[in-house]
Amino acid sequence: MSKNTNWSLDNAHSEIAFKVKHMMISTVTGHFEDFEATAKTAGDDFKNADFSFSAKTASINTKNKDRDTHLRSDDFFNSEKFPEMKFVSKSFDGEKLVGDLTIRDITKEVVLDAELNGVAEDPYGQTKAGFEMTGTINRKDFNLTWSAVTEAGSIVVSDKVKMVVDVQFTKQA
Repeated sequence: MSKNTNWSLDNAHSEIAFKVKHMMISTVTGHFEDFEATAKTAGDDFKNADFSFSAKTASINTKNKDRDTHLRSDDFFNSEKFPEMKFVSKSFDGEKLVGDLTIRDITKEVVLDAELNGVAEDPYGQTKAGFEMTGTINRKDFNLTWSAVTEAGSIVVSDKVKMVVDVQFTKQA
C-alpha cells in the first residue's frame, strides 16, 4: 500500500521536550524551540505510517541560560558540530513507534510509546491528528557523557532521559 497522504507539523500545537533527573531529587524539563516533523500515511490510517522529526540542538531551552549554554557545548550536544538531532521511523503498529534516533554522530534504534489522541476537523476545515510519543533513552549511548558528582555523592545529571513528543499534524490536500 502506498503512503499517499502527507501530514505536516502544526508547530503552534506541538512540542519536543525532555525530562532528566537532577541530583536524583528533582526533574529538569527542557524543549527545543526549532523543530519539524512529518508523517506519511496510506489514507487516514496511521498504522504503518512513516514519521520523521528533527530538532536544532542550539534551540534547546531549559529556562536557564547557563545550563542551555552548557547543553550546547561539547559536553552534551556540541551544537556547532552537530546542529541537528533526527528521528526516522522504521515501523509503527499503532502503539509502538520504532525508529533510528541520531544525536551527535551516533544513530541508535529506539522504541517510543506512541498514542494517537485522535483525528478531528478544525473550524477551518483542516484535518488534524494529535500524537503523544514518549520513551526513555540513555544519554551516554549518544556520547552525551558529561558527569559530575556532588560532595554528598549523588549524581548531578541522570543517564536516563525521558523524551516527550507532543505533535499535531495537519493533513495536506
